[in-house]
Amino acid sequence: MNAILHLDLDTFFVSVERLKNSNLIGRPVLIGGTSDRGVVASCSYEARQFGIHSAMPMKLARSLCPEAIIVRGNSADYTKHSRIVTDILQESVPVLEKSSIDEFYVDLTGMDKFHGTWRLANELRSKIIENSGLPISFGLSENKTVSKVATNEAKPNNQMRIEYGHEKAFLGPLSVKKIPMVGDKTYAKLVSLGVRKIHTIQEMPIDLMQRAFGANGASIWRKANGIDQSKVIPYSERKSISTERTFDRDTIDVTKLKGILTAMAENLAFQLRRGQKLTACLTVKVRYSDFNTYTLQSRIPYTAADHVLIPRALELFDKLYNKRLLVRLIGIRMSDLVNGFYQIDLFDDSEEQLNLYHAMDRIRDKFGDRSVMRASGIQAKTIGRWNPFTGEPPPLLANRRQ
Repeated sequence: MNAILHLDLDTFFVSVERLKNSNLIGRPVLIGGTSDRGVVASCSYEARQFGIHSAMPMKLARSLCPEAIIVRGNSADYTKHSRIVTDILQESVPVLEKSSIDEFYVDLTGMDKFHGTWRLANELRSKIIENSGLPISFGLSENKTVSKVATNEAKPNNQMRIEYGHEKAFLGPLSVKKIPMVGDKTYAKLVSLGVRKIHTIQEMPIDLMQRAFGANGASIWRKANGIDQSKVIPYSERKSISTERTFDRDTIDVTKLKGILTAMAENLAFQLRRGQKLTACLTVKVRYSDFNTYTLQSRIPYTAADHVLIPRALELFDKLYNKRLLVRLIGIRMSDLVNGFYQIDLFDDSEEQLNLYHAMDRIRDKFGDRSVMRASGIQAKTIGRWNPFTGEPPPLLANRRQ
């Protein structure tokens, strides 16, 4: 019998801010861009009572709750506290998956023979609260889907266990919106079909869901019935994606070099977003005509945003390129990858900027990686379409000579 633990740091950004400023405790707090054109990155439970949610325009959130305290947020602090929790888990559990900056899965299968999974999960939660000062909730069940739903039902700052064989009974009375992967559009369609509670899906034949929702319909049906065979994917800090360019003719054209580096960073950032990944470490590599190779890396808050990664890449290049020698190769690597959607940079983003990213990514998915790009990177002809997370091969190799 499997034992899968899901842990989620409650209102993570808000909780970190409350560690720094106790005056925020018990008050409605909004984290995000402070201007009217900004968006809400996170909000406290007190603010949610006014109908506020993440990704909402800040102007609307302020109108719903004028007394809310708005904090710009510090992504470096959030990355630091995420690592504290990650370190505690890594030294305490056999298999850990870090699915986002504030969310984790742990495979405790077999641990009941030694400690008891419920006892171990309790001790783990207590250890995290004691050492990090952050509230955290968990759900424990036979699979990832049920555990995640249980965590959300246990919040705030609580815990829940769903015994084996009781998965369907637990899920049945809940809203279909509680099913992971059911977004607003899918929820609206389910409601239009008269489906509001999970038990209704449980009573439907799977082929009916497939006809209504295609392949996703079968996935929704399985999750509604508490069926999930997905494994806990071991977390590794060494995962990375990279690309580099070797020139047929060594060059000293700084404008060209920076343009190619910009295109590389832009492309890899898109690959991160497409693979639902975030990076916390950026490395730039320069090889001169004498074959001496130099690298410089920078730790950064988890991100997948062009406007964060490109300036940092160019900054690293400026620090590396100080010999004024001909350059034979340049490259860039993004490492320390974790699963997660683009979210951490909402403190600096406007709603228009977020919409722009979504629009550009949709165009790239449909017409190719280079269908939309910055003019400064137009010379980077060999950066091809590649998804390193699915293994989809590139039509043009990124390190091909030109």
